[in-house]
Amino acid sequence: MSSDVIVKEDGTTLWITLNRPERKNAYDADMAADIADALEGASGFRSVVITGSGDSFCAGGSLAKLSAPTTAEMRGLYRASLRLFDAIRSCPRPVIAAVNGAAAGGGNELVVACDLAVAARSATFGQTGPRVGSAPVTGATNVMGVQIGEKRAKELSLLCRRYPAERAYEMGLVNEVVDDDALISTVQGMCAEFEALSPRYLEIAKVSSNLWWNSARDNFASGLGMLVQAVGSADMVEGATAFLEKRRARFPEPE
Repeated sequence: MSSDVIVKEDGTTLWITLNRPERKNAYDADMAADIADALEGASGFRSVVITGSGDSFCAGGSLAKLSAPTTAEMRGLYRASLRLFDAIRSCPRPVIAAVNGAAAGGGNELVVACDLAVAARSATFGQTGPRVGSAPVTGATNVMGVQIGEKRAKELSLLCRRYPAERAYEMGLVNEVVDDDALISTVQGMCAEFEALSPRYLEIAKVSSNLWWNSARDNFASGLGMLVQAVGSADMVEGATAFLEKRRARFPEPE
């Protein structure tokens, strides 16, 4: 486990903190694997919390190498992302997203994958795919529609807008919004509630609630396959380069 992911025990809860604040906690393949490892080893706890360090929750997959991508690198990142999201869903314990800041792109999909989500009032949400030369195929274009409705999900996925925490709550993307300084205590209180509940039957309830996630699983795989075929495309390179250079992308005209 590298210092990019901090795993700590807090009583009956396992806290997993993404720890790359200088890149807004965007994860690479190694970080995704570390988070998945922690989730897959969490059966002895009553609950799991995922949060970010600094003032960001998670900016999704790292774009650092996308301006000069290789198929092998991108395939590795995509596979690691899918394993991470699957690990959240297959973890026998409830997984709570403690959203302390911006949840963007794959970070927003991380919220979609978690069982529950509590947001700090300063947190923001949204997808970035088409804006940076990608597409959010592991939750935002499929399962998020079940959570907040198809039209809202398409609005997030296609327009790449940013939404404040209160709006995310109104749409149904998060369970609760609290003042920033109350985020940790609120999540700890939610975790304490699980201590009075049967772990066995919580697991049954969680597994059975994965109906829509499991139904969309083949769609995740096919979507990632399409992304692999687009590795190195002009759209991908321009989107990533523009993001890193902090300018508006100039994508090729539609054909």
